[in-house]
Amino acid sequence: MKQIISHLTDNDAYTFSCQYYILQKYPRAEVEYNFFDRNDTIYPEGFSGLVEEQLGYMPQVMITQEEISFMKRRMYYLPEWYFTFLRGYRFNPHEVTVTQDEAGHLQITVRGKWYSAIMWEMPILATISELMHYLRGDFERYDLETERKRAIEKTREILKNGIVLGDMGTRRRFSFDHHDMVVKVMKETYEQGGYHDEDGYHKWTGKLTGTSNVYLAMKHDLTPIGTMSHQLIQFEENISGVFECNFNVMKKFSDVYDGDNGIYLYDCFGDKVFFNNLSKRMAMMFTGLRVDSGDEQEQTEKIIEKYKSLGINPKTKQVVYSNGLDIKKAIKIHEYVNGRIQDSYGMGTFLTCDVENVEPMNIVVKLTKSRITEKREWHDCVKLSCDKGKTVGNPEKCAYLLKQLA
Repeated sequence: MKQIISHLTDNDAYTFSCQYYILQKYPRAEVEYNFFDRNDTIYPEGFSGLVEEQLGYMPQVMITQEEISFMKRRMYYLPEWYFTFLRGYRFNPHEVTVTQDEAGHLQITVRGKWYSAIMWEMPILATISELMHYLRGDFERYDLETERKRAIEKTREILKNGIVLGDMGTRRRFSFDHHDMVVKVMKETYEQGGYHDEDGYHKWTGKLTGTSNVYLAMKHDLTPIGTMSHQLIQFEENISGVFECNFNVMKKFSDVYDGDNGIYLYDCFGDKVFFNNLSKRMAMMFTGLRVDSGDEQEQTEKIIEKYKSLGINPKTKQVVYSNGLDIKKAIKIHEYVNGRIQDSYGMGTFLTCDVENVEPMNIVVKLTKSRITEKREWHDCVKLSCDKGKTVGNPEKCAYLLKQLA
């Protein structure tokens, strides 16, 4: 099969913003990531070899001057020296181990310096997803014109209903080409400015904020969106403990970015420990929060209540909802919020792998071990979130932390 990942920036914006944070705060840190298939998929015989073949192409994938120029312009919070680092960055397939058991289950481990290993998450997931859709015969049934029309209708429905939306669909997309088409269609539809019906012309009340995929943002002149991932908090838990890790990540992240990149992903260890630890200074420093687990209505009320308790007007703060969204769910949340906060939405699989007669993958790559330097001992990294189905990591440590947080 042809090379799937051909561009270094065919990756999410948060990968680069987290990488720069790591270079600043933990340049000697080492980590281990593991692949998890929530559907317990049985992969075809020899699938691991196909993945390894694709990973073998990755050292050839280097950043271009066009990509650097775009990132300097649209990811202005990254400094000049970081792009010197990116010019020299090369994917190292020796960091990745891929195996497949007799039953067909896939095991993938990434281990290395954190600033290097972090780059593998999106390429691994996007590669596995596209390979599986190809091997299942989904490409043969794919009809471009049908899917283009569906993408137009989805975008119109989103914009008609006042939804402020960004694409976050790199990791489980149907294919790169489909993802490219969807982003192109969304931009073209948004730029039409509105729609006609029997009552005349109506301007869009919603907005397209951009895409998390940096390469597609460059190709279609959109804003690369995304700030951070759970792994920063998972790592910090081993440094400063579960009760202080959110505060310390917020402080370090705001120090690194001087107030830019201000959406904080708060649910790594559930909401209780975060809200108990959220100071007014940090609440003021960050533009807003991202809701990635739990009941959205319940989380909305907790966020509003916390801001009010700190003397902050919730209407001045942003909340990005990103937990398994489709249009109906986004509209329901938007109507519930009812202008009490600045709500926006990040959609993934529903945009980039909602293809007729196709079952999307349900796969993730998560941080599972870390050490602060190569001379220190390894520690387990876990993620609890507000959804039990999203708990990842050593079961004994998860149980211990849950008991502490009860």
